[in-house]
Amino acid sequence: MAPSTIQEASMSAGERVSVQINPRNRLPDFLQSVNLKYVKLGYHYLITHLLTLLFVPLLLTILLEVGRMGPEDLRQLWDNLRFNLVSVITCSALLVFIGTIFFMSLPRAIFLVDFACYLPEEKLQVPIPLFMERTRLAGFFDERSMEFQEKILERAGLGPKTYLPAAMHAQPPCPSMKAAREEAEQVMFGCLDELFEKTKIKPKDVGILVVNCSLFNPTPSLSAMIVNKYRMRGNIRTYNLGGMGCSAGVISIDLAKDLLQVHGNSYAIVVSTENITQNWYFGNRRSMLIPNCLFRVGGSAVLLSNKLKDGSRSKYKLNHVVRTHKGADDKCYNCVYQEQDEQGILGVSLSKDLMAIAGETLKVNITTLGPLVLPISEQLLFFSTLVARKVFNLKVKPYIPDFKLAFDHFCIHAGGRAVIDELEKNLQLTAEHCEPSRMTLHRFGNSSSSSIWYELAYMEAKGRIRRGNRVWQIAFGSGFKCNSAVWQALRNIKPPEKSPWAHCIHEYPQHLDEIQKFN
Repeated sequence: MAPSTIQEASMSAGERVSVQINPRNRLPDFLQSVNLKYVKLGYHYLITHLLTLLFVPLLLTILLEVGRMGPEDLRQLWDNLRFNLVSVITCSALLVFIGTIFFMSLPRAIFLVDFACYLPEEKLQVPIPLFMERTRLAGFFDERSMEFQEKILERAGLGPKTYLPAAMHAQPPCPSMKAAREEAEQVMFGCLDELFEKTKIKPKDVGILVVNCSLFNPTPSLSAMIVNKYRMRGNIRTYNLGGMGCSAGVISIDLAKDLLQVHGNSYAIVVSTENITQNWYFGNRRSMLIPNCLFRVGGSAVLLSNKLKDGSRSKYKLNHVVRTHKGADDKCYNCVYQEQDEQGILGVSLSKDLMAIAGETLKVNITTLGPLVLPISEQLLFFSTLVARKVFNLKVKPYIPDFKLAFDHFCIHAGGRAVIDELEKNLQLTAEHCEPSRMTLHRFGNSSSSSIWYELAYMEAKGRIRRGNRVWQIAFGSGFKCNSAVWQALRNIKPPEKSPWAHCIHEYPQHLDEIQKFN
């Protein structure tokens, strides 16, 4: 039958429906797609194992030659070595010296022993109808602002069980310094109590403490608050990072990594959080209302170690940290900006160009990260298309490296549905790769720098982490920054008993409609 033939199908009611198949809308040639898939896999395997494939014939040739040597040949070889003993000892000593220098110059291995994420009390949950009711009763927002926030929440991807601090549940809200300190203590101490229980280390064993919180920086600092609570030792090295946005968690990991390279036999703890209480916006500028809709309570604590003995009990090893900063560009610098609106009300303004800027920053970051993690097969394809376009001016599409060949799991900062959609499209990821990010956004909202740890906890709770798996954590932050951390699993990880997902993991993944209506 010709492709343009009209086919008729009988319906149960006796009527007939005509369906015309347009020859221009044929289905793709799946057989060809499958063949191309296996061609690419074959190419990838060949290039990845090229050195091995070349070395095997050489090794076989050497073994054959050695096998042909008789007793006389072996005795002659021994005599040559015996009469050149000084040369043999000198060469051996030189090889040992070079080997020692080489191994001493290698960076220390950084192990992630374990981590913990904060699970707020159930009474702090804020379903979307309750959020809208409390927002309206607060009396600070006009009708247009209420409608705008409702539209944002319909499309944001947040579920009915995200959390707001106690101060924002009060009527009217009471964003005092005391309430903000209480929120910080509940989140940070909640994470750390669980971390110390999991790892069985004492607070006095910790030599390095890095805390990041972008918008809340009291005096004494948050790091001092932790030292005071746990009575940590007097020579502990503490750092408090502020104003660095949602990617500060990776920056803190990078700082702790550098410190562990200098200070041997040490433990480092990284605490990542954001404070909602004193940073709620009570005005009507639309660009400042978006954070109100997206940000929720959350925090994480991570224990890092450079002790070789911890390698056997640790979950992950840190392979790479790549940081990209576009602050030299005014447009990038101003796209996430804390300021006062026309009425003098403080808030964080998000530029309409934010997604475009995030995309450009991501390109720079993965350009640096790619050579560190991508197999040589992907690097050759990327380089060849780059040469074709830049040198020979050929009109070929830029080759997007297949990062699925480099990573097994992806932790994309749960900044919002648009952020996750954009990375899924640009990196050609599957729905399963983005599932941890979408489910974290649905269950916990945007918890800022700690969101990538809720996502890793999600994959652990699902039992998906296997020995050798590589995890890519990627986060964006004000400035504008894009930062990546690459981890490798050291063992198969069983679903932990204590996890922010332990009580609800059976409910996920959930199907999320593009727009969710609520009453």
